[in-house]
Amino acid sequence: MKNIILVLKGFFMGIANVIPGVSGGTIAIILGIYEEFIGAISNLLKDLKKNFLFLLPIAIGMGLAIVTTSKVISYSYDHFPLPTILFFVGLVFGGIPMLLKNVKGKKESKKVSSYVIAAITFALVIFLASYKFIFSMSGGASFESMNLLDYVLLFIVGIVAAATMVVPGVSGSLVLMILGYYYPIINTINGVLKNDILHNLIVLGIFGLGVVVGILSIAKLLEYLFKKYKVKTYFGVLGFVFASIIAIPLSACIELDSIAIDAVQIIAGFALLIAGTIVSYKLGEK
Repeated sequence: MKNIILVLKGFFMGIANVIPGVSGGTIAIILGIYEEFIGAISNLLKDLKKNFLFLLPIAIGMGLAIVTTSKVISYSYDHFPLPTILFFVGLVFGGIPMLLKNVKGKKESKKVSSYVIAAITFALVIFLASYKFIFSMSGGASFESMNLLDYVLLFIVGIVAAATMVVPGVSGSLVLMILGYYYPIINTINGVLKNDILHNLIVLGIFGLGVVVGILSIAKLLEYLFKKYKVKTYFGVLGFVFASIIAIPLSACIELDSIAIDAVQIIAGFALLIAGTIVSYKLGEK
């Protein structure tokens, strides 16, 4: 049963990493597995069997989500943005009580106010989300006729995207969109078995290798922060999370402006908002 729950949590993390504006790291935190997830990655070789058995079902869930839902999520995000957005806002809402438990009544050093840290992380996420309005997202990278430099850049982009995917409140997919790689990656995943299969697999393999390197690189830093400055780190996370409630719909405002929102979408949106809140709250307890 525990492994099934981990697969399910990984599935939600995978979906989150497909949606621009939604952070997989935030979803991991509100589902109650973030610290253990980062610790397992950071100390993978110290207790290989235990860490591998913990990470495997999460990785399976994330992989299943990305492969099976990338097309569906992209379609629903493009055509039914309000229900999709409100579901993920609900996921964030439902995890807030669990986060507050980690800081309530805890003593800390007063050298730097935790509220200042929360304000900084809040501002950082809002700034990144606002980039969607500053830069045009219509252009992007092309995976046709790639040379060595293009593959190196793809690897580096994978590292950057992975680092943002595991940092709470920062959307890896939004960063990919800013860099012009979001739609090319999504299209390659959706069409991996259609045309030029070998090329598609090489592209996804190099990007995936960058993702692995990026996650391993950032995990050590995050584990250190949670061990040495746990309360302040959680306040920083709270800044990320509260900003996500604004950043998720903010990152979709272009779609909301171009697609008519009717009564059905509004009703479905609020129903999914409640459903997402309940799902994350219940999963966070397990």
